[in-house]
Amino acid sequence: MTTSTTKTENIHFRISADVRSLIEKAMLVSGRSLTEFATSSLIDSANAVLEREYTTVLSNRDRDILLQLLDADDEPDRGLVEAADLHRQLVLSK
Repeated sequence: MTTSTTKTENIHFRISADVRSLIEKAMLVSGRSLTEFATSSLIDSANAVLEREYTTVLSNRDRDILLQLLDADDEPDRGLVEAADLHRQLVLSK
C-alpha cells in the first residue's frame, strides 16, 4: 500500500542565470524534474545541517569516561537530587 502526501507549500527564490544553468545540468544528469531535484537537494542539505548541530562526536577517551559513568552504580549526590527536584517543580509541573 502506498501513501501519498498532499503538497500544499511553495518556496520561491531568485537565482542567477549561472546557478540556474548549473542546476539544470545536474537535474538532467540525474534524470529528475526540477522539483524532485530541488526537493531532494534541500532535504539532504537540511539533514546535514541538523546532524552537525545535534550530533556530538566524542574522542575515544571521552567515550570511555562516559560509558564508565553510565555503568557506575553510584547514588546521585545532593546537588543532582536538588536539580532533579527543581526540574520537576519548574518544568514537569506545567
